[in-house]
Amino acid sequence: MPAAPQSAPSTVLQDPTHPEIQPRLDVDRDPIASPDPEVIAPPAAANAASGPAATGEPQKRQDGMYVLHADVDEVLLNCTVIDSKGHTVTNLTQGDFRVWEDGVPQAINGFEHQDRPVSMGILVDNSGSMRDKRSAVNAAAMNLLRQSNPLDMSFVVNFNDRAYLDQGFTSDLVALNRGLSRFDSHGTTALYDAVAASADELSKHAKDRKQVLLIITDGADNASQLDLRQAIRRVQDLGGPVVYTIGLLFDSDKDESDQARRALEMLSEETGGVAYFPQSIEEVDSIAAEIAHDIRNQYTIAYRSTKSVSLGGYRVVHVEADAPGVGKLNVITRHGYYAQRQPTQTAEATKP
Repeated sequence: MPAAPQSAPSTVLQDPTHPEIQPRLDVDRDPIASPDPEVIAPPAAANAASGPAATGEPQKRQDGMYVLHADVDEVLLNCTVIDSKGHTVTNLTQGDFRVWEDGVPQAINGFEHQDRPVSMGILVDNSGSMRDKRSAVNAAAMNLLRQSNPLDMSFVVNFNDRAYLDQGFTSDLVALNRGLSRFDSHGTTALYDAVAASADELSKHAKDRKQVLLIITDGADNASQLDLRQAIRRVQDLGGPVVYTIGLLFDSDKDESDQARRALEMLSEETGGVAYFPQSIEEVDSIAAEIAHDIRNQYTIAYRSTKSVSLGGYRVVHVEADAPGVGKLNVITRHGYYAQRQPTQTAEATKP
């Protein structure tokens, strides 16, 4: 295992704009706080902004930065489109898409197909069964980062019975590699708590509206305070990062493998991601490259629901795409969302 720099132990969560100080491996690390099992109540209601700030369009400031005002009534969907041969389709236009919410057609008022930076959390199982797999997994994760948009901001979480933020948000590949290398595989697997805690980290510190969680694990959850449905609800309540999962289940017993497969598939399907199940550790590298390509080639669709946000509740979303000469298309996106009133929020981004 690579030696980590000998420096002061990290705090629970550091300033995401600076690389996290890496503590020694023989010093206990503070974990990300595990979320409470109870579902968080929606934030207090606030009036929607009016005028330019409510349109979702970036507004340029005097210092040259762009401020993106997220409209509380706007629903954003990150969509991957696959043809009948399993190939990603990248040449569609807004007119090729149709959106329904609870069975009611919705008018698309925003559309984008550009390689925008994302905020991404990389979650790697650090339980005892991963000991022989970590070197290959870390190499695959670094391959994904190298093939991603260089402006992406990512963090690294290693989890066993607790989730440790071993590298805060950064685009520094050296720092991210150091975070991945700080593993000491032992203990159990609190996957659902790690997912919820990482979604919290995204909601607090992510600079980009497009957000991703990548989970790599070799077994079923056996230590979380939250259950699977509560973890998914936490992700959905916090704006819905897309969750990609890689299940290294090829050497697991059948009962555990079946349980883990169902959980990883549900985490991905409910959030608009994809679940992968390689047959060997050698396949992980090519899967990581495929995920990086998928993220960089998604369509972003925006619409304002015809149903009042004040009604709250879960809304089922369905998206279809159809274009001449391309055959049957499958659109992968989140299955729905929980409507809740939130204050208008801003996020800064550099000029494209």
